[in-house]
Amino acid sequence: QVQLEESGGGLVQAGASLRLSCAASGRTFSSLAMGWFRQAPGKEREFVARISRRGGIRGSADSVKGRFIISRDNNKNTVVLQMNNLKPEDTAVYYCAADPNRDYSTTTPAHYDYWGQGTQVTVSS
Repeated sequence: QVQLEESGGGLVQAGASLRLSCAASGRTFSSLAMGWFRQAPGKEREFVARISRRGGIRGSADSVKGRFIISRDNNKNTVVLQMNNLKPEDTAVYYCAADPNRDYSTTTPAHYDYWGQGTQVTVSS
C-alpha cells in the first residue's frame, strides 16, 4: 500500500508562484510513476503533469506548459510541482497520484492506483 500526502497549497494572487510537494511512503518510491491532477468545482479531474520512475521523462498538459514544472527526488521520496505565473483558472484541488505498473504513466486518472487527499490552490484575480 502506498500513502501519498500533498502539501503547499494556498491562496495567492494571479502571477504568483506556489510549490506543491507530495511525500510518498509504503513502497520503494523509484518503483512508482507519478502524476499530478487537479479538480475544480463542477469539473472532472484533469491531468496536469507526469514524471517517469527515475525522472528522465516528463510531460504536462498544454494549459500549464511553460508555467508548471514537475520534478522528483527519489532519495527523499518526494514529487514536486512548481507552479509559476498562476492564473485564476488554475484554481482547483490538486492531487498527486502513483502508478506502480508503468515506468511512465498516462494522462488518465484510472491508470493511477494511489491518490493523496488533495491540497487546495486558489488564485485570485
